[in-house]
Amino acid sequence: MNDFQQKLEAFGRLLNIMDDLREKCPWDRKQTLESLRNLTIEETYELADAILDDDLPGVKEEIGDLMLHMVFYAKIGEEKGAFDVADALHAICEKLIARHPHIYGDVQVADEAEVKRNWEQLKLKEGKKSLLAGVPRSLPAMVKAYRMQEKTKQVGFEWETTEQVWAKVEEEIGELQENVQTQAPQEKIEEEFGDVLFSLINYARFIGVDPETALERVNRKFKSRFEYIEANAGRPLQDMSLAEMDGLWKEAKGLE
Repeated sequence: MNDFQQKLEAFGRLLNIMDDLREKCPWDRKQTLESLRNLTIEETYELADAILDDDLPGVKEEIGDLMLHMVFYAKIGEEKGAFDVADALHAICEKLIARHPHIYGDVQVADEAEVKRNWEQLKLKEGKKSLLAGVPRSLPAMVKAYRMQEKTKQVGFEWETTEQVWAKVEEEIGELQENVQTQAPQEKIEEEFGDVLFSLINYARFIGVDPETALERVNRKFKSRFEYIEANAGRPLQDMSLAEMDGLWKEAKGLE
């Protein structure tokens, strides 16, 4: 049996197990599209954790968990008479073929950036009312900002230089400080703070940094250093001075 056949057999095995579970397991029989939703989100974040940890065995495990969820959704769709897994797979295949005319047609592209521009234009031709229509409403705000900026870039709605973007960051920080100092309404301060974050995310794009990943790495670093303080304090933290805790913080930093 060749490698491709092994992959087909493994997918078929999962489909058969899904049929068994849906028929015989009380928990699996009870599940709905809605009940699975939050579990799928959790599994997606577990995959994201494994990727950041460079944990390839973990990535493999989480891919399997997510694949199970996709098969589960398809099984429920089949039971509802709406679609089955073959319909879903054929649909994505047709979409990929249609959106890659430089592979399956005679379109010529110069680079990755042109591929992305063509992709967005093809989506609009398919009936999307807005370039931003495909950005999920429930995305985390930082990821959503990054994705919207990426998409609008495809039609030229973009600063020309990194220096211009940084100037916008400084401008937004200045407006935030002014509103804080003049004790503007809290809603206005919140708005200006949002503008600072949005402009910083844009700057991150221009310098090749993924802001979500960057912030998560800082979160992990902070957690590790603070846990070092807790482990080495020798007494309750509330009994320590800030200077004492900062000393342990620096020790933890030195160990990195």
